[in-house]
Amino acid sequence: IRALRRAGQDVVAMSRRFETDAWLEGRGAEVVRCDLDNLEATQINRCEAFVHCAAFVQAWGPPGIWEKVNVVGTQRALTAAREAGVRRFIHISSEAATIDDQDVLDGDERAPLAFQSRFPYCRSKAFAERAVRAANAPEENFETIVLRPRFVWGDGDQTILPTLIQMVDAKRFAWIDGGQARTSTTHVDNLAGAILLALEKGAAGEAYYILDAEQSTMRDMLTAMAATRGVELPSNSIPGWLANAVAAGYEMVWRAFGVRTAPPLTKHAVMVMRRHCTLRGDRAAADLGYSPSVSRAEGLAGMLF
Repeated sequence: IRALRRAGQDVVAMSRRFETDAWLEGRGAEVVRCDLDNLEATQINRCEAFVHCAAFVQAWGPPGIWEKVNVVGTQRALTAAREAGVRRFIHISSEAATIDDQDVLDGDERAPLAFQSRFPYCRSKAFAERAVRAANAPEENFETIVLRPRFVWGDGDQTILPTLIQMVDAKRFAWIDGGQARTSTTHVDNLAGAILLALEKGAAGEAYYILDAEQSTMRDMLTAMAATRGVELPSNSIPGWLANAVAAGYEMVWRAFGVRTAPPLTKHAVMVMRRHCTLRGDRAAADLGYSPSVSRAEGLAGMLF
């Protein structure tokens, strides 16, 4: 929102709660109280572009929640945007749309979508992305474009860093395979810059990986992030095969007894921590003119208290 406002764009933001109303308004957005279940075209009929980044990202949840929010919700957003006369629909996806527990090294946008992934979140992102790309209709003045960040991080993170600190405080943190999996990352300001570019540039109906210039191991990246809060991550580690077996056991028990809270470890979390995932950003550079503006060192400095 801040990047859009700095660029002179007026921003209308969806909000489901009073608490987020104030947060969004404080960043210069006009708030529309709705969610993906009740979004109407009349609420966004002054908008030229629609940036869709709402999703259920948790690895554990009630059956059907990923399809309801990530797939059906995306289809509803597409319908509302099209009826409202929106010119360009920018969908924030992720590499998860192509993932089924495999290593990815220097992957690019040619990889197939993972419609049969064993992970419901990944499946839902694949089907959502297919819906977005299928809705592309330049001849009707409705263009869609997909941006795929990987491991979004930076100042204001409400997901990765809080979870890390919570696990350390509860003495439940351990590396998997020593944290040596290599990963691409995306600083939130680099993603914001890509969104600004995608308002006007990029081939309609295509997907683009949006990445930082540097790659890292999971251990180096998470250690550096935790250090910005004065937290030292433990050195203990467990083998990936053992972590996966433990996670499978937890999930079986949780399902058998209908436990609603997430288990201490899930197979999805194990996959994220143990599998290499490095990606190429050549297409974004060529078509969008994208170049990351925030380095790893600058991003970490921005997270310091």
